[in-house]
Amino acid sequence: MPKTLLELKNIVKTFPGVKALDGVQFNLHQGEIHGLMGENGAGKSTFIKIITGVYQPDGGEILLNGQPLRFSTPMDAQRHGVAAIYQHVTCYPDLSVTENIFMGHEKLRKVTRRIDWTRMHSEAQKLLNQLNAGFRSQIRMGDLSVARQQIVEIAKALSTEAKIVIMDEPTAALTQHESQELYRITESLRDHGVSIIFISHRLEDIERLADRITVFRDSRYIGTWQAGQINQNQLIVAMVGREITQMYPKHSKNPGDEVLRVENLTRTGYFRGVNFQVRRGEILALTGLVGAGRTEVCEAIFGIAPFDDGSIFLEGKQIQWSSPVDAQADGLAFLPEDRQKQGLILEWEIGKNITLPALKYFSNLFWMDPNREAKEAGRLASKLAVKAPSIFAKAATLSGGNQQKVVFAKLLIRNLKVIILDEPTKGVDIGAKAAIYEIIENLAAEGYAVILISSEMPEVLGMSDRIVVMKQGHVTAELITDQTSQEEILNAAMVAEVHHA
Repeated sequence: MPKTLLELKNIVKTFPGVKALDGVQFNLHQGEIHGLMGENGAGKSTFIKIITGVYQPDGGEILLNGQPLRFSTPMDAQRHGVAAIYQHVTCYPDLSVTENIFMGHEKLRKVTRRIDWTRMHSEAQKLLNQLNAGFRSQIRMGDLSVARQQIVEIAKALSTEAKIVIMDEPTAALTQHESQELYRITESLRDHGVSIIFISHRLEDIERLADRITVFRDSRYIGTWQAGQINQNQLIVAMVGREITQMYPKHSKNPGDEVLRVENLTRTGYFRGVNFQVRRGEILALTGLVGAGRTEVCEAIFGIAPFDDGSIFLEGKQIQWSSPVDAQADGLAFLPEDRQKQGLILEWEIGKNITLPALKYFSNLFWMDPNREAKEAGRLASKLAVKAPSIFAKAATLSGGNQQKVVFAKLLIRNLKVIILDEPTKGVDIGAKAAIYEIIENLAAEGYAVILISSEMPEVLGMSDRIVVMKQGHVTAELITDQTSQEEILNAAMVAEVHHA
C-alpha cells in the first residue's frame, strides 16, 4: 500500500457570495504524479492556495504524514516541504538564475553573515545539471525562454528540499518539444521520491504523466481514478457534467469571395515572401512550431508592426495600415494570444471592456450614453454566453474561458470583415474550448473571414477549411483540411525544406 504523504478532508472555503470549495477531498501518495483536472472555476486555484498557505480553509482537515497541520503562510508551507510552480512564471528577470533560485533563502557565510556567492552558484549549477538544463546559473533570468524559466522554478523548488511540488498548467505556454522535456523532468522527480500534483487542461499531459487522476467540478470533489481506469470521454464528462458529443462543430459553409490577400509579405528577420488569401465565411488555419513567424505575419497585417516588402489587399484593394486603429476602421480585428495582458483590462467591468473599442458609437457630442452602452454590452455578453453575475462585474473575477468570451465580444462591437485569432483556446478548459469553437464556427457561418493561429493539431484539423504551414518565417505548405493529415502538417512544419527567396 503506497504511503499517503498529504491528505485533505472535507475542505471548505467561502468568499463573499461564493463557495469556492465545498467539502473537497484529496490525497497524495509518496513518489507519485497525481493529476488534478477541472474546468476553470472548479476550485483548483483556491485548492492550491490552501495547500501552499496563501488561504486558510474555513472547514476541513489537512494531514501531512498523518499529522493534522495548517500552513499559516506560504513560508510555513515551504518549511514543510511544499513548493508550487505556476503557469505564469514569477521571477526577477534582471537578476541571475542563481539569485532567482535562492531568493528568500540565500546561503550565508557563518562568520560574516554575508551572501556566499561561490557556494550559491555551485549549488545552483548542481541543481541545473541534475535537470539537464543546459545553461549556466550566472545567466540573466530574463534572457531565458519560458520553458527554461520553468526549469529554474523547478530548481528553486528542489533548493528548498521540497517533498511536494505543485505544477499549475506548466505546459500551457510550451512547444511540443518543450513539453516533452518537461515530462522527462517531472518523471525523473517522481522516480527520486518527489510527490507531484500536476494540474492541466490538456488531456495529453494527464494521459502521459498521471499515476492517479482527481476531478473537481463546481467547487466539489467528483472522484479519483487510477490511470487507465478512466478514458478521455469519461474524464470530460466528469469535468463538464455532460457529454460533449462534438468538440469541433461543422456547419455547412460555402465560402464566398476573397476578402484578404497577402503577397510576398516580408519583414527582415521575422518572415519572408509570405503568400495566402482568405475568403468570406472561411476559416484559414495558420500553423507551425512556435517561432515560425505566424503571429508576426498577422501583427504586420494588422498594423502592429511594420513590414518591409510585399502587398496586402482588402476586397481587392491594395492597402497598408499604419496602426491597429486604421485596420480596425477598415473591418479587421485581432484577438491576442495573452488575453490578460493584451486583451482585457482586468480591473474594469465586463461591459466597459466590451465597449472599449467603440466608445464613439455610444457618445452624443461630449457625453456618453451609459444606458445604450450597457444594453449593447449585455447583448453581446448574452450572445456569447458569458457566465457572470452581471456585466458590471470585474473581468478579473471571471474564469479563463469566460474572459476569452469577453475578448470575443469586444471584437464584435465593431462591424468586421476579417477576424484574426491568435491561440484562442490557450489555457481554457474542455467545456470552454467547445463553446469557443462554436463561437468561431458561428462567426464563419455569419460571413466573417477567420484566420486561426494555432499550435494544436487537433484544433487545426477540426476547425479549419484550409491550412497554411510556416517554418522559419516561410510558408512551406498550403493544404486542404479534408485532404491532409496531422503527419503531413507536422512534416511541413518540422521537416519540409525552406526555400529562401
